[in-house]
Amino acid sequence: RLEEFLKKEVDLELSTLPDFEKRVIDVSEVEQLMNSINAIPAPCAPVINPQAPNAATGTSLRVCWGLFSDDTVECYQLCYKPVSNERHSDEQAEHTLKVKETYCTITDLLPNTQYEFWVSALNASGISPPSERAVYVTAPSPPTIKTKKIRSCENAALVCWESRDINPVDSYTVEL
Repeated sequence: RLEEFLKKEVDLELSTLPDFEKRVIDVSEVEQLMNSINAIPAPCAPVINPQAPNAATGTSLRVCWGLFSDDTVECYQLCYKPVSNERHSDEQAEHTLKVKETYCTITDLLPNTQYEFWVSALNASGISPPSERAVYVTAPSPPTIKTKKIRSCENAALVCWESRDINPVDSYTVEL
């Protein structure tokens, strides 16, 4: 039977042309919904830690912060500038660093100088609001001993020095 059927010529032309409507389907809402399911939200603002003891030298500061949420973070943006009492303190140069960890050591700073720091978290969805600002201070420069003014006797010694710092120093430690 199959052999007989295949020998026959079959006319496959349609007697009437099909009338298909050209429809444009709007899938933007579905795409938006699908993207929102897979998208991660922008992170929350990090919390910058106050300056830790022994976290400064005369030219460097170690700044630490934390993120108190389960946000996905690719990197952090650490910003800082010197603190100034002048009116035009906003015009001072701001520095920005990209950091992978939740800490950073900043170098090439001025001794006995206050710096203001703030940090933001970044991921594929965007950038977080900045943290609160924290003020850190570098250690003072060592004083210069005035060797010509040193005096001593059997039970005492007089040692004089002068500070090379512009800002006042809280205290000095003299070691014998």
